[in-house]
Amino acid sequence: MAKKQPSRAKKWAWRGAWRVLLTLGLLLGLAMVFNEQIKLFIVDYMSRTTLNGVNKKSVAKNNNKKANYDFGAVDDLDLGAVGNAAMNTKDAIGMIAIPKVSLYLPIMKGLSNNNLSVGAATMTADQKMGEGNYALAGHDTSSKGVLFSPLGYVKKGDSVYLTDMTKVYRYKVTDKRNIDQYEVQWVDPVKGQKLITLITCEVMTKTRADRIMVRGELVSVHKATKAKLKVFKAN
Repeated sequence: MAKKQPSRAKKWAWRGAWRVLLTLGLLLGLAMVFNEQIKLFIVDYMSRTTLNGVNKKSVAKNNNKKANYDFGAVDDLDLGAVGNAAMNTKDAIGMIAIPKVSLYLPIMKGLSNNNLSVGAATMTADQKMGEGNYALAGHDTSSKGVLFSPLGYVKKGDSVYLTDMTKVYRYKVTDKRNIDQYEVQWVDPVKGQKLITLITCEVMTKTRADRIMVRGELVSVHKATKAKLKVFKAN
């Protein structure tokens, strides 16, 4: 008896299934190869859109919200954390700019993973711009222009600008060093000094030590006029 041949419809069905599997495999492979680029693209987009949405009204509203300050609960900046951040609201309470290294970020209230996926995050509950030691944390990344990765290129004498949309505070960088993750004293207030302290909470490159710490001293305070706020916009 002659062997029954598969119908043309079944052949086409098998070919279609193989095409779908091959396409899915290709897409999965591309996602794995470009995972880092996709993640950093989303982070950069969230940073810029959140920065553009900062205004006096939103800052006042977000300052009244509760926040988490558990540094130990901070996770790696993976695609899952970034995706979760993209689905949540962004509680910016100001902006930070270091023009010399092209750092322009929203300042977020508290150390949640969502906040750290978007900008610089406040490290203590009672800190105020222009007073005491204003400490901010941010992720270092493999891209120079994303989040706190530009801190590696900051030099002594560079200006750091903060604003709460009421005033603009300018600090002058006086110290920069690599620190251990357990050197938490850098967040503490220093009697009689008005400081800015910036600390990376994740290092993505092998050429750097554990964390980067940049510190500056307050040198001037101005009203947040339209002209003064231009420093927070990339050229």
